[in-house]
Amino acid sequence: MAPPAVAAGQGGQQPQQQGGGGFGKTITGIIRMAVFWYFASKFFSPKRAPTDPSGAPSPLISNLFQQGQPLDMWLYLSEHEKFNDFSSDRDLVWHETNLPYASWGPGSTRTLALKYDPSEALKHNGSLYAHVFFAQSGYSPDPTDPEYQPQAAFGRTHAVVKYLPKSRADKRRSLLGTSPDSSEDQVASKVAGDTQNDSEDDGPLEWISYLKPNVTINLVADFTKYSKNGIPPNIAPYLNVDPITGNYYPTVFFNEFWLLRDKLIPMNETVTELLLNLEVGPISMTKWQLFMQIDQSFQIHRSYGSMVDGEGDELKRVFLEGNPYLLGVTMAVSLLHSVFDFFAFKNDIQFWNKNKSMEGLSAKSVVVSFISQLIVFLYLLDNDTSWMILGSSGVGCIIEFWKIGKAMHIEIDRTGRIPMLRFRDRESYAQNKTKEYDDIAMKYLSYVLFLLVAGSSVYSLMYERHRSWYSWILSSLTSCVYMFGFIMMCPQLFINYKLKSVAHMPWRQMTYKFLNTIIDDLFAFVIKMPTLHRLSVFRDDIIFLIYLYQKWAYPVDKKRVNEFGFGGEDDATVASTAVDAAAKEEEKKTN
Repeated sequence: MAPPAVAAGQGGQQPQQQGGGGFGKTITGIIRMAVFWYFASKFFSPKRAPTDPSGAPSPLISNLFQQGQPLDMWLYLSEHEKFNDFSSDRDLVWHETNLPYASWGPGSTRTLALKYDPSEALKHNGSLYAHVFFAQSGYSPDPTDPEYQPQAAFGRTHAVVKYLPKSRADKRRSLLGTSPDSSEDQVASKVAGDTQNDSEDDGPLEWISYLKPNVTINLVADFTKYSKNGIPPNIAPYLNVDPITGNYYPTVFFNEFWLLRDKLIPMNETVTELLLNLEVGPISMTKWQLFMQIDQSFQIHRSYGSMVDGEGDELKRVFLEGNPYLLGVTMAVSLLHSVFDFFAFKNDIQFWNKNKSMEGLSAKSVVVSFISQLIVFLYLLDNDTSWMILGSSGVGCIIEFWKIGKAMHIEIDRTGRIPMLRFRDRESYAQNKTKEYDDIAMKYLSYVLFLLVAGSSVYSLMYERHRSWYSWILSSLTSCVYMFGFIMMCPQLFINYKLKSVAHMPWRQMTYKFLNTIIDDLFAFVIKMPTLHRLSVFRDDIIFLIYLYQKWAYPVDKKRVNEFGFGGEDDATVASTAVDAAAKEEEKKTN
């Protein structure tokens, strides 16, 4: 029986293929696959063929089709999940002949750009399904055809429409009631006002239909002979076994791995015509399993709360749109950044753990650092951040509070009804010029910081929208921490200037932080980021350069106590004593 007719202009001829991208495209593909292979959680290997109670091995099943065997394809688009109208010319949108199965070469991949007119039902949250059928050349996929052979045809149905929950109404509003940008904020205030009395979880959840603009059909090149009772668990759900022969049909895989969420088309009354990009071609067993394992890994991370919706798409976008050479450099630099972060954290803990004197160190900067870390933690908590980021920020708060205990005496005051924490300066800090210089620096810097915080907060209150006054306070304080945090590093510069010494500084930790700052400078040039964040990277460079100048201008004073409570002269005395003892011992042996 001849294949069903196809409407003019919709198929029948092999579309012209685009030329390859050459060596650069090959390198890009290799790098993408190698990196994603690294991120894949694990792969399931086929199990050993089990035996039945009699001890005989279980029978093996194999693919019904051979590599390179020519196939014909029919693709139907229908609003019904069940399809059996093979004679419908209206639903048939694409027909291809002589597709070589599991063979890579000219003509193995076919593409088609299709203009599709959606129905009124589809515009109003209707469904649309792609029904694809394959058959050996010369055979029909229609079961009612007299020439139909069950072992010569197979197919699969796939939903082209995806339903996603509608975003909740924006709860943010102008806290002053009016805004200079009236056209935008009045609408936002109205939306927020309509739902102001409702909680985030009240009311039924509304769903919106999105159409997938790309439909990629891949035939998996799988010729493995599986044990009938030992099919791997990652293969079994996709294996279509013929009940008569016991062998399996080729696996049809609708590849949506590179289909990002922002590419989906929302369906509504304004949509009059859709452009669908159709593609059919082979895919290797390894690549298919790789895509499946990565998607499964993303789902597991989302279920654990370690990944929010959209992060998987952003990771894919880096590999999809990024330059492969720049991507490789970025990965290497990111690895170095993580290593330097670890060493900076390690030396910071060692410094404060072994520190016996606060002479020359700013205790108030330690307190302000804890307050800044606490503000960032509360801001992340208010914005529904993933628990992994919250946990990291929470651990940072605990460490900063521990450093306060090393810089000051923390006591519990039980004189009142409610026990309160009382902080008292250490003797090594209060009984020398360090406290005086620290108070002077913090006094004048607090004036500058107060003006900056007040100006930024007023601007945010007038021109930006917030969910509540609490959110406004948190966002204003967090913005100030990010933008003006470098001011908190200035008291230490002032103390160094007054003492004319930097021997008390934790230089090993600062060296690693400075290296990380250089890496941040590199990212500031190659990665898109807000201007304020880019400026914040270079402001740290200025502070560290001043530190380096002070280290050069103020040579190490051997009489000053270092960060471990020892002076350089003490080390010299110990060393000279050891040398004298060794000399006397050698003299005794000679005599």
